[in-house]
Amino acid sequence: MKKYPSIPTAPSRRDFLKASSLLAGGAFVLPRFSIGQSRQSANNKLNIAFIGVGGQGRGNLTQMARENVVAICDVDPRASAETKEKFPNARVFGDYRQMLDKMGNQIDAVGVATPDNNHFVASMAAADMGKHLFVQKPLVHNIYELRTLCEKTRSNKLVTQMGNQGRAFDGMRLIKEWFDADVLGDVREVIAWTNRPETGYGFRPGERFKLPDAQPVPEGMDWDKWIGPAPMTPFNEDLHPAFWRGWWDYGCGGLGDIGCHTIDIPYWALQLGHPTKIEVELTGKANLVYTPSGSVVTYHFPARNGLPPVKVKWVEGPTVPKMAKEYEASQAAVLAKSGSAEKPKSYVDGLLMVGSKQTLFSPGMRPNSPRLYDEDVWQEFRRNRPPETLERIKGGNIAEWIRAVKGEGPTPGSHFDYAEGLTELILLGALAIRTGKNIDWDSEAMKITNEPSLNKYIKPKVRKGWSEYYRS
Repeated sequence: MKKYPSIPTAPSRRDFLKASSLLAGGAFVLPRFSIGQSRQSANNKLNIAFIGVGGQGRGNLTQMARENVVAICDVDPRASAETKEKFPNARVFGDYRQMLDKMGNQIDAVGVATPDNNHFVASMAAADMGKHLFVQKPLVHNIYELRTLCEKTRSNKLVTQMGNQGRAFDGMRLIKEWFDADVLGDVREVIAWTNRPETGYGFRPGERFKLPDAQPVPEGMDWDKWIGPAPMTPFNEDLHPAFWRGWWDYGCGGLGDIGCHTIDIPYWALQLGHPTKIEVELTGKANLVYTPSGSVVTYHFPARNGLPPVKVKWVEGPTVPKMAKEYEASQAAVLAKSGSAEKPKSYVDGLLMVGSKQTLFSPGMRPNSPRLYDEDVWQEFRRNRPPETLERIKGGNIAEWIRAVKGEGPTPGSHFDYAEGLTELILLGALAIRTGKNIDWDSEAMKITNEPSLNKYIKPKVRKGWSEYYRS
């Protein structure tokens, strides 16, 4: 097996303070990654801790089960108890800060799958101690957090991965290969859509213009820590455990949920970079509290690296783009012609990359089965596809990250330097939906130039007691 360079681990805050006094006498060298050292298991397994182990977090952690899961952390003891059954040797914590303080020298890498409002503080605490990171999407909740976390992981030379698993799919590589082989020609328009938040997991239908009423906090749950740096609101089952995404103070709406998967396709294939303008159309009125159904966000990307300018349109339910409906009709005709009793699929999520030569269609929220839009062209094309030029990822994005941490594989595809740009455009689109305002964006200055009042959302105020990582 090819051996990749091992990744240096950053010092903990305690180590850093100890070492800083020696800087005057000589250069400070970061310690090498600790696999194979005395405190590690002899079988080359990572010691992993995971923060947020209900739902998605438990699923992610299950994919890490071949490593040493040494600690789990959740503010809801019900989630911890269920996960503990799968990982009986893991120590259980209700506060990630206590976990890192007590077990820091036993942990190599940390996973984070809390609601969005706590991604940053949990990830920064782990990064500050030199722990390699796997963090669910979207990476953080606002752009200040995004820049700060990515700066920290770069400076500490950490191996990182955001949890948009489609980035590791074969379909993603096929799309990139087809575009690079000029199958599509110039792409100036992209259309992506989802049925959320109108329907779909994690959302409840209907408008909400105020936070929900108080309900009793589940026994043993630390609601204060669930809220974290976000504005305090009473416990309600409309927030926890499954429906927090729609509330702007805690989630990033349908775009933060599904856009991180679907828009990732053109972001990588077309080298999109930073948008300069974001336009928004809402079916109803803007809602500063809860994400509305019926939103269309249009991103404008300038020419870059020899590629033409492109518009990326993001459509949230209940609307389905006209081209998607036309495709469903064409597939119905194909099935009828063949005499099949099969019904055509209804594509509630998907993406179209409209090229000057061909249009690519990727059905579903992730690039599982990309194809060309025109049926006749597609049937001919699949008999004579361009050669594969990109390495395939074995075992998915979590296995990819684990191999990289161990020095057995290259940098993960959705490492934070990559995920930073994707997350930025997701957060900007979510802000446009939230406020109903178009945005002119200066990425370098990290400022909205046409509506200065919106810059308060780039770095929102945090609750007292949670400001450690929010510089003034």
